[in-house]
Amino acid sequence: MRISSSLFFQTGLNSINSQQADFLHLYQQLGSGQRMVTPADDPLAAAQVINLSQSLSLNQRFAANRAIAQRDLGMEENALTSAVLTLQDVKTRLTEAGNGTLTDNDRATLADVLRNARISLLGVANTTDGNGQYIFSGSRGGIEPFQVNGTGTVTYMGDTRQRLIQADQTRQIAGSDVGTDVFSRAVPGTSEYFTSAGALNQGTGIITSPQINDPSGANLGSTFTIRFTSDSLYNVSVDGVEVAQDLPYDAQSGTPLMLPGGLQVMLSGAPVANDSFTVEPAATADMNMFDTLGRIIEALDGAVEGGGVDAANFRNMLVSATQRIDGNYNNILTVRASVGARMNELDALDASGSNQNLGYRQRMSELQDLDYYTASTQLQLRLSALEAAAEAFKQIQASNLFTMGSK
Repeated sequence: MRISSSLFFQTGLNSINSQQADFLHLYQQLGSGQRMVTPADDPLAAAQVINLSQSLSLNQRFAANRAIAQRDLGMEENALTSAVLTLQDVKTRLTEAGNGTLTDNDRATLADVLRNARISLLGVANTTDGNGQYIFSGSRGGIEPFQVNGTGTVTYMGDTRQRLIQADQTRQIAGSDVGTDVFSRAVPGTSEYFTSAGALNQGTGIITSPQINDPSGANLGSTFTIRFTSDSLYNVSVDGVEVAQDLPYDAQSGTPLMLPGGLQVMLSGAPVANDSFTVEPAATADMNMFDTLGRIIEALDGAVEGGGVDAANFRNMLVSATQRIDGNYNNILTVRASVGARMNELDALDASGSNQNLGYRQRMSELQDLDYYTASTQLQLRLSALEAAAEAFKQIQASNLFTMGSK
């Protein structure tokens, strides 16, 4: 191959440019702190860093979701705590209302106290979060969940869909609870029974809370109706089907009434023909807390002095209301426990998410962060190589056939 002067110059220039490019690349690495200035430096690591960045970003989004869920659940927990305290006072007032020495004026005062408690509980049920969304309205956050109509009846206007928040890749957590699941039902799975007296009863019979003698009874979970055919005989129906007739009743004996399926109930006083009493499972009973309070307030406002039928009806209403308020109270405690469990789970997911973030960042650091000691050494080496290339080019350009021949 024939070597020309232009080849000398081109070769020297290429060598210097190559050393300068390597030197500049190292300089960019040191300036940015990144091992990969371009994806071409390590294509596989670059692809892995992109995946890790996406996972890190997604995990941070989950952390933001969990913070929102914690805030919403914290507000709900505060609302439920307020409801629990109010219901504790309501239960105390209902106990006071059962005092036989109270006058109608005393009961009217208690009615005012319960009326204010009902308003307070209604305000709790219509609590909003920081964004103006109603907590207990299901997925219809802009709709006031519990609304009072012209007759004073409270109706739930929300829906039954919970607001689920994606707290992790595989976990959705309810950020609130449906209003009917809080204020209008008994504890799920309860085996309790509630009693009530017929609205048209004319006797002085008073029914008390039932007891379950046989948990495996065939008719447990059914609704029982006790209907008197005379002051000493009654029939029993199960879910509307009459199963027993002309059973004896003695108001003086204190013997409990035995119902099919292992259930018994105490009845006192003197019922008359056509009086009826209902024993129904809490799971299917009317548990609208606001309607229950409305009925007992109405009863307290009525005249009860003088005993007789009015006093018996009031007593039955009070027993029934107390049972249902107790059921509401226990259910709200259960819901509040559920809120606490969800908040604990969010804390656990936060801890796990923080560990995942550390793992993602550590792996990304291993893939893309620069080893400054190695890079500094390489920079010095490239500087020396650049200087050597420049010196070599200087020596080459000073050489030609004439100067070489003269020597």
